[in-house]
Amino acid sequence: MKPLLLLALTTPLFAADCAELAKLALPNAKITLAQAVPAGAFTPPGGRPIPNLPAFCRVAATLAPTSDSDIRLEVWLPLKWNSNFLGLGNGGFAGTIGYGPLADSIRQGFAAASTDTGHIASPEATWALNHPEKIIDFGHRAIHLMTVQAKALATAHYGTAPRKSYFSSCSNGGRQALMEVQRYPTDYDGVIAGAPANAWTTLMTTAAKNMQATGRDLAAYIPAAKLPAIQAAALTACDQLDGVKDGVLENPAQCRFDPASLRCAGPETNECLTAPQVESLRTLYAGLRSAQGKPLFPGYSPSGEAEPGGWGPWITGPAPEKSALYGFSTNFFRYLVHSDPQWDYKTFDVTRDLAAAQKLAPALDATNPDLKAFHARGGKLILYHGWCDAAIPAQNAIDYYQAVVKKMGAKRAATFVRLFMAPGVQHCGGGVGPSNFGQAGAPQGDAASNIASALVRWVEQGTVPEPIIAAKPGRTRPLCAYPKVARYKGTGSTDEAANFACTAP
Repeated sequence: MKPLLLLALTTPLFAADCAELAKLALPNAKITLAQAVPAGAFTPPGGRPIPNLPAFCRVAATLAPTSDSDIRLEVWLPLKWNSNFLGLGNGGFAGTIGYGPLADSIRQGFAAASTDTGHIASPEATWALNHPEKIIDFGHRAIHLMTVQAKALATAHYGTAPRKSYFSSCSNGGRQALMEVQRYPTDYDGVIAGAPANAWTTLMTTAAKNMQATGRDLAAYIPAAKLPAIQAAALTACDQLDGVKDGVLENPAQCRFDPASLRCAGPETNECLTAPQVESLRTLYAGLRSAQGKPLFPGYSPSGEAEPGGWGPWITGPAPEKSALYGFSTNFFRYLVHSDPQWDYKTFDVTRDLAAAQKLAPALDATNPDLKAFHARGGKLILYHGWCDAAIPAQNAIDYYQAVVKKMGAKRAATFVRLFMAPGVQHCGGGVGPSNFGQAGAPQGDAASNIASALVRWVEQGTVPEPIIAAKPGRTRPLCAYPKVARYKGTGSTDEAANFACTAP
């Protein structure tokens, strides 16, 4: 009977303790909810029930660092705490609280927090129109304040501060991760930045330029029906460069696929490209250039064009002006840059519009390679990027990593920064290559195959993460710390990671 009595006593004490957090005074914050949630299913606002949750304390708050700020956040504090804190990021233009990731976090014992970054999601970024403070909240302030206030709530609730703090996210969340490392180096001990959109202003400018190149003249538009032919031609040209013909390019940067090889010799079909389409494809591979021809931002890698989650949804769309990057770039320039809902991508001018976009760089870009403060506090940073990412060119992650190495020095950078390039992987996951390596969720399981667990082990035990084993049904492959690549040893199945070694390119 004693265990039952203990259980009966634990829940009321926990509930009272949680409710007391409503009285906690936090700077520029209003706690709107502090309630104990029993173990089982929980239904978040406007969502579906989330099953199999442990008992936790749910705290909701609104932050107002400026008169035009309205930052919503939730902090979930599990009854059985592992003494660590996990900050959660946002994709796209944010605008929602991540209840699924919060649930995943507390299942693993982490105290966790998520924020909408100061606005409610909508199909358009109208929240930013003539609201410069909301742009700053979205850019970096909301995630930082979420972190500070969540740690304060955890400390008040548990009676002790989190032992270690981690942040892991992808895409815009990867940008948020690097913003934390660069601007607020004391917030986190370990950070994972996946497919980071850290060069936000040039990324969006590149997207606008690509949409203009493929959409202003409909003769230059590449329909999704032609993507299989493009991918097949790229693989024919380059698949054997890594020594294994498996539909995956280990290092697409070595591929010299010429789009002109697809030019139609007769009537146009889905197996060939017209002359204007060849030039569009070259533009997509080449990236953004200035009016004088200077490279400003990298282009997309060949070989994953036709895969689900590839160029179809992101670049071509089902029709002109229907792709995700059309939506992102036009919303960015209409509502954040020019404050003009009538701005038309067909009038895009690289000199004028990039200069206008980069006025927002102090709020949105996380490209500073000087990580001395983060290194000095003992922080560890892992970057990863799928080589076949159709949203954010993979070379961008390499460019940032190399800038850090140059700024910090190779020897020092090697003590706290790692980059893993994932062959055949699309935006944050998916694709023809092995794409599951623990990047989506709280740390759990074997550090050899879970990048989040590898980060925790690196921070807490000093074990350098290399390699990380990625998997998909029927295939595993090592992800090597850049610039190393996985090379087939020459014997055994090419679907087994054990038969590959990480070597210099």
